[in-house]
Amino acid sequence: MPNASHVLDRVLVLEMVRVTEAAAIAASSLIGRGDEKAADHAAVEAMREALNQLYMDGTVVIGEGERDEAPMLYIGEKVGSAIGKGPKIDIALDPLEGTTITAKAGPNALAVLAVAEEGCLLNAPDVYMDKIAVGPGYPQGVIDLAKTPTENIQAIAAAKGVQPSEIIACVLDRPRHEKLIAELRGIGCGIMLIPDGDVAGVIATSDPDTTIDVYMGQGGAPEGVLACAALRCVGGQFQGRLVFRNEDERARAAKWGIEDLDKIYSLDELAKGDCIFAATGVTDGSLLAGVKRVKGKMTTESVVMRASSGTVRWVKGEHRVD
Repeated sequence: MPNASHVLDRVLVLEMVRVTEAAAIAASSLIGRGDEKAADHAAVEAMREALNQLYMDGTVVIGEGERDEAPMLYIGEKVGSAIGKGPKIDIALDPLEGTTITAKAGPNALAVLAVAEEGCLLNAPDVYMDKIAVGPGYPQGVIDLAKTPTENIQAIAAAKGVQPSEIIACVLDRPRHEKLIAELRGIGCGIMLIPDGDVAGVIATSDPDTTIDVYMGQGGAPEGVLACAALRCVGGQFQGRLVFRNEDERARAAKWGIEDLDKIYSLDELAKGDCIFAATGVTDGSLLAGVKRVKGKMTTESVVMRASSGTVRWVKGEHRVD
């Protein structure tokens, strides 16, 4: 368990929930409206405004893209009300994890945020990442990206004392995963396909109620860092390897100081030290209930976790609608 950070004051733990609540509420007005960009923009604006009210010298290390791609919450943007004098905080965020889900009113859309001391979150380029994750309770090293999916499922099953056919893997429903899905089904492994939202997919491995044993496949590298911040708080193992499809993506990695393009990152290399992770449900999902509007008020459900204490708080909010 990491030592508690003096920089990440306890006050910040609940302040983070207010930030994700603001983004979730803003995005919720566009659930099912078919406009991904409008939903994302609403969440981004609300999250940025909430962050700028906090007493901190914050730097976005994972955000909406590079400065020339995103007008707000871009990588490197400074946020907070005490820039130059407040505690230095690195921030990884996704104001709306699941823009397509929100536009189509599907499950598991979240507003997500992780904070840590300066230098503790990997500044991951916006590329794909091969990922594998399991929840707590397994021997260290039970998963290994250098091994085949079959070998990993067999190792997890052996550690759990069951057959591979009793293991359930969570995989993003994408054409790029056809071979992975075929291999897993070939050994009898159950697969829970999700349409989007791989932060929630990784976190689901830590919750026995989801019945998900392992997360596998390619998703966004920034989302991998966010998920690792959550696993640091609740326990689990994660490995990730960046995937580059062209020279432009390799150049993007070099810009952020990544030299070993084939490196397999561990959980502690992606998110280290004391971390705070917060998420608020936008639409109903396996992790959190979505935003509801009832008789002049809105209700939200959030979770906030801290690595140093291992504390997980579930926060239900009622917000008056003016």
